[in-house]
Amino acid sequence: MTCTAMFYHLIRAGRDDTVAMIVTRAHAQGWNVMIRAPDQAVLAQLDDRLWQGAEDGFLPHGVQGGAQDADQPVLLGQGGITNHARGLMLLAGATTTRDEVVGLDRLWLIFDGGNEAEVQAARAQWTEVTTWGLAAQYWSDETGSWVKKVDRPAPG
Repeated sequence: MTCTAMFYHLIRAGRDDTVAMIVTRAHAQGWNVMIRAPDQAVLAQLDDRLWQGAEDGFLPHGVQGGAQDADQPVLLGQGGITNHARGLMLLAGATTTRDEVVGLDRLWLIFDGGNEAEVQAARAQWTEVTTWGLAAQYWSDETGSWVKKVDRPAPG
């Protein structure tokens, strides 16, 4: 499995700004991305944030459920990957399966360090994805900049 799971522990940074940073980089590489959250309100807030970006940095995206889902470079939703994504981003405790990440390049898990339920979910997800054989990285912004604290290569 070639997918790398990257855990982003939000301490100082905002969720929406962090998502925009990561997805902008993925989009620049030509990757489609699926962003999943279990709460529709989180997706609506993120959708608003992505529309408010600078005109020269506009990030084309859509909300899942439209006729053009398969054509969206960035798709926000609660369902399966329908936009040929190379990366899947999980927010606010959203989940995935091993079968879903097979063939992806990246799995991003963004969690709020001030929300104990999200921290506990991220810990469980770390254990889960590493048992799937994924490489995993843990990033923290506690110093004000993103620092990779753990880099666990895939087994074998």
